Amino acid sequence: MFDALKRDRLLLVLAGVAVLLMFWFRPSFASLGKAIDWPTITTLSGLLILARGLEASGLLNQLATSMITHLHRERSLAVFLVITAAVLSTLLTNDIALFVVVPLTLGLRHLAVLPISRLIIFEALAVNAGSMLSPIGNPQNILLWQQSGLSFMSFVSQMLPLTGIIFFALLGLTALRFPAREIELHADRQEKKSDRSLAQICAALFVLFIVAVEYKYSALGLVVVLTVLLFRARRLVLEADWLLILVFILMFVDIHLLGQLPWLHETMFTLAHGTAVHQLWLSAIVSQFISNVPATILLLQYTPASQAIAFGVNVGGFGLALGSLANLIALRMSGDKSIWWSFHAYSFPVLAMSLGAAALVL
Repeated sequence: MFDALKRDRLLLVLAGVAVLLMFWFRPSFASLGKAIDWPTITTLSGLLILARGLEASGLLNQLATSMITHLHRERSLAVFLVITAAVLSTLLTNDIALFVVVPLTLGLRHLAVLPISRLIIFEALAVNAGSMLSPIGNPQNILLWQQSGLSFMSFVSQMLPLTGIIFFALLGLTALRFPAREIELHADRQEKKSDRSLAQICAALFVLFIVAVEYKYSALGLVVVLTVLLFRARRLVLEADWLLILVFILMFVDIHLLGQLPWLHETMFTLAHGTAVHQLWLSAIVSQFISNVPATILLLQYTPASQAIAFGVNVGGFGLALGSLANLIALRMSGDKSIWWSFHAYSFPVLAMSLGAAALVL
């Protein structure tokens, strides 16, 4: 655990910033506790554990085997996964979509020679693209929808043109980056034995947990998940990526403390009252450095919810990995350290294209 902590550079940077800002502002622990979005933390914790359980059960490996049986070409498989990730993110939020699709993709590495990291990169891009369409597709859209006063379908209509442009451009990029060659199966591949009872327990808990989250009982849902799995499969709880949860906690603390800087307030107030294009660029750029959900919370303190802000914070999920919490989840789940560099080789061109498209649609 200590070695993993030392290797986690993002966590160390966030921790260092937090220490410096706490030394400067001397905040109370109570204020720091209030700054953390605990429903988000409990939701991510539960999903991390359940995704690990589904992967360990062998259920996702069986689904991966079925996929390879029906999709014989690398391009077909990649397009299928991108579409699946985008559609799921529209209906279930981007984070939940990743907790379904990424473990499934990881199961493919036991069966065939595939660019698993590249597939996960494109899935991360897909959930950012797909989730922007729906008012329930991601946390920033939920906030904007609630404050805008728009109906569900009015919000969808507002986001549809930009979402369509980005999604079809991403499909085209997928077709270019994944060849139409036959998938090469491992000669010595072995079917992983499945633990049907664990799979059934995790699947049932997954559904119950999503319902709990929907009705604002994520903490209770997490207690149920932990209680059941501590008795059934304690190692799953211990093996969960708890450092990722710590990363999210530190992000909330850092953003809260940075918000106390006087010059930041003055700058944000001035920039937020510019033209629609200025608001688009501002929200996209701010999202790059503090992630798009905190950026939305920050911007709504200075300006009403608008199409420009909605476009900006959603497009801001591309570019730097920090731009969207979904990026961090996908890249961390991959287990590939080199994936971070590869991700940016794709995400920055998508960001540039998306900003251009957003400026045209506004």
